[in-house]
Amino acid sequence: MTDTTETLEHRLSRIHLALEKEQLEKVDDVLSDLEPAEVALLLESLPPAARISLWERVPGEIDGEVLLHVHDEVRGTLIDDMDHAEIVAATTGLDTTDLAEIFEDLPQQVAADMLRSMDELQRSRLQETLSFEEDSAGRLMRTDTIAVRADVSLETVRRFLRWKEAVPDNTHMLMVVDRDGRFVGVLPLARLVANDPEMAVADLMDSEVDSIQVTMKSTDVATLFQTHDLTSAPVVDESGLLLGRIIIDDIVDVIRENSEQALMNMAGLDEEEDLFAPVMPSAKRRAVWLGINLLTAFLAAWVIGRFEAALDQIVALAVLMPIVASMGGIAGSQTLTLAIRGLALGQISRTNSQWLLRKEIGIAALNGVLWSLVVAVLAVLWFESVAIGVIIAAALVINMLAAGIAGIVIPLMLKRAGIDPALSGSVILTTVTDVVGFMSFLGLATVFLL
Repeated sequence: MTDTTETLEHRLSRIHLALEKEQLEKVDDVLSDLEPAEVALLLESLPPAARISLWERVPGEIDGEVLLHVHDEVRGTLIDDMDHAEIVAATTGLDTTDLAEIFEDLPQQVAADMLRSMDELQRSRLQETLSFEEDSAGRLMRTDTIAVRADVSLETVRRFLRWKEAVPDNTHMLMVVDRDGRFVGVLPLARLVANDPEMAVADLMDSEVDSIQVTMKSTDVATLFQTHDLTSAPVVDESGLLLGRIIIDDIVDVIRENSEQALMNMAGLDEEEDLFAPVMPSAKRRAVWLGINLLTAFLAAWVIGRFEAALDQIVALAVLMPIVASMGGIAGSQTLTLAIRGLALGQISRTNSQWLLRKEIGIAALNGVLWSLVVAVLAVLWFESVAIGVIIAAALVINMLAAGIAGIVIPLMLKRAGIDPALSGSVILTTVTDVVGFMSFLGLATVFLL
């Protein structure tokens, strides 16, 4: 039984100490108490050498499940450390959905041999799953669905289940289909058990259940599960034929992955990036966005350079200039974060984007006036110049208005262009607030003070 009170940090310390002292029995003791997902988290939390040492101690019977839970990049390093027989053994027994997730990371020869070792039904199911887009309901669905006809009796269904001797995990309802295999409803197991065996399935089934198209995006499926409080749902093709089911366990993974993706993309990073990856590949990945940021920084510097004369004559401008850009940046990032979240949840569309834009302009105006007054008073007291106070107040209002507008418009434009707003929105926003902030502050100072 897993000790749920022990923190990951404590487990990591125990594993590190045991590996350093080569106390392999203690490593095995820690692993024996963990679920596959917990082992995966430990592996992701270790540097490469320690990770491989721990991976070699993971019991073979859970290798496949552990590979399912680690990120793609980590999975690749673990598979590289396995020989042909170990990979085949680890993936044996995985259901079609889980195997499809790992299959494309396998060495080509191993994948080919695995296909040849499958029976025709297994191979057909795997190839069908792989034919769907990676981020679609088809990749999430399980094909272990039990389907019954609407025109049979409950007793017939009960005999069928006794003949099968077991039902798939997380089954709390049976799918109901017509003679052609088209989905028509569901029969909860509670109704099957609690009602007269002579009653027909059609009399007790729930026909108001929405089905999921096999091509639906996984993010849309996750939203559907959240908004309708689903635990499982049928998956159908365009003609309504029942193909499988999606259960809440798979959706939890989608929600977690989407959250991680949004967080990493905000920093311009790949959501699958290994925290303990070698220096060179990590540096290369980050260099791209650092280079883009450098270009935007040079743009801001060029704007400042246009007002070199003003800065030479009035030192106070150089002292106060970062305040304008910083306030605009913070205000814009608040709006941007809310907009990206709204887009991810499907809460923002063309019909309400104008209202949202007006709201953010109002917020920016109120906060702009409030904090511009505070900054103006402090600037007057500091530099004993009312003109400088008025100019920085006006620049703050202008920049915060620009930040509010940009925080809504930028993600909407990126979304329309097919670009993930979380990936590049913050870089563009920073450029806007820096350029507008410096230009408004130094421009007004040039016009009214020189």
